[in-house]
Amino acid sequence: MEDKKTKLRIIPLGGLEQIGMNITAFEYGDSVVIVDCGMAFPEDDMLGVDLVVPEITYLKEHADQIKGFVFTHGHEDHIGATPYVLKAVNAPLYATRLTMGLIEHKLEEHGLSNNVRRKTVKYGQIINLGDFKIEFIRTNHSIRDSAALAITCPSGTVIHTGDFKVDYTPVFGDPIDLQRFAELGKKGVLALLCDSTNAEREGFTSSERTIGKTFDTVFAEHALSRIIVATFASNVDRVQQVINSAQKFDRKVVVEGRSMVNIIDTAMELGYINAAPNTLISIDQMKNYTDEQLVIVTTGSQGESMAALSRMAAGIHKKVDIKPGDVIVFSSNPIPGNEKAVSKVMNELISLGADVIFQDTHVSGHARQEEIKLIYSLTKPKYAVPVHGEYRHRVAQAKLANEMGVPKEDIFILRSGDVLELDYDDASVIDQVPAGAVMVDGLGIGDVGNVVMRDRHKLSEDGIIIVAITVEGGSNMLLAGPEVISRGFVYVKESEDLIEEARNVVLEAIESNLNKKTLDWNKMKNDIRDRLSGFVWKRTERRPMILPIIMEV
Repeated sequence: MEDKKTKLRIIPLGGLEQIGMNITAFEYGDSVVIVDCGMAFPEDDMLGVDLVVPEITYLKEHADQIKGFVFTHGHEDHIGATPYVLKAVNAPLYATRLTMGLIEHKLEEHGLSNNVRRKTVKYGQIINLGDFKIEFIRTNHSIRDSAALAITCPSGTVIHTGDFKVDYTPVFGDPIDLQRFAELGKKGVLALLCDSTNAEREGFTSSERTIGKTFDTVFAEHALSRIIVATFASNVDRVQQVINSAQKFDRKVVVEGRSMVNIIDTAMELGYINAAPNTLISIDQMKNYTDEQLVIVTTGSQGESMAALSRMAAGIHKKVDIKPGDVIVFSSNPIPGNEKAVSKVMNELISLGADVIFQDTHVSGHARQEEIKLIYSLTKPKYAVPVHGEYRHRVAQAKLANEMGVPKEDIFILRSGDVLELDYDDASVIDQVPAGAVMVDGLGIGDVGNVVMRDRHKLSEDGIIIVAITVEGGSNMLLAGPEVISRGFVYVKESEDLIEEARNVVLEAIESNLNKKTLDWNKMKNDIRDRLSGFVWKRTERRPMILPIIMEV
């Protein structure tokens, strides 16, 4: 049997079941390289969770073999988990200029700046990491300095597109380097890991530059209104286009929202935002200008409850009050699952008298079917591994790959944790490693698991009843209580009879236990819980959490 270490292994640890949390390990011999290290936003049922990062058991087990982390671009779903993962697994970081600038900001926030080696990479540059050679290839996306990666080892060359689209007229910089994809295709590509987000959509994605004309029209038609543009914090090109239109129509630009301010500050330091002097003003300077002189660029286009636009809509923003006549432009499409939240914010804004515009104010940063086909035709991969997207998106890309000549048996729709082993002779999924989501709540990482989530759900649905009693040690006499306290179960003032009956049920349970010769506190607690639970269900058909507390004095 061939030694398993003589083949390349591709191990996605996230990013395949949902949009977000992208992280993939490439292993050959004793070398491991990690591509991207992203976070995901919590699902609706993850109560109280701030963000979700990937499970990294595999990385910890191979910590001494990890030669480095390489990044395709600077979006949160590709860099957001980096500081959390580096605390457990420290390895050098390699990224293009803006991507590295955004990562460095995260390292500073987490106090890791001095502990981590990092190198800024240019397009066309090749870095050697153990058995791997990695080349960064220019692509276009909704954030600058995006790159595809050509990952070469003795088994062959794998191309990872990162998030991309083919934009022949980008707002900033040069178009995607299709020539390099073609050159690699001529030499031979073992596998293509291609972005699947828009694989269900026909045709081509429009150029980012088309949005500039739309903004000009909005500014021209609403010359007397204050304009507020909501977009993704990381869409630096979109912010540049707002600045371009603002300058044409003689408006000042305010950037609001913590994540957006951080990203735009980094982009300006690196020279990725071009604005005439005094075009950008602080939010505190707004009061010096009239409505028709202002445009505010803000976070919150996805309806996130704590983002700046949501706070404006709810009337709890400290500096901006929405008023009749304001024009709000949503310059993004809702991410799947966010539609309800976005709709709620829109309704709140309209009820305050604002005019909301969302048609034709956004183009995607992801390739549609024709662009995906173009990449397949240039690279001619032996194997296709659709990545970045929900299951349906990846299945749609698998069909395209098949149309472009990749046999069905050479297309792999993986799950997070699958170990795909491949060379030019054959490829197969040979193993599974631990993979999944780790929840971050405040400063706690991974201390909120399924049990805690289950408790939070129970509390959120039926509330809690706390039963407190005080018993004298030795004589086992009831000194105080039982006190029955309810939270999130019933409104106590209107349910005094129910609480009094519940108290009597608890009293019976206590007395029957105190009369026993040997007193077992745990049995007594369970008895109180069982009897009270049965009583409450009979009376209300609800199952609150019941927490008996016995104090012995």
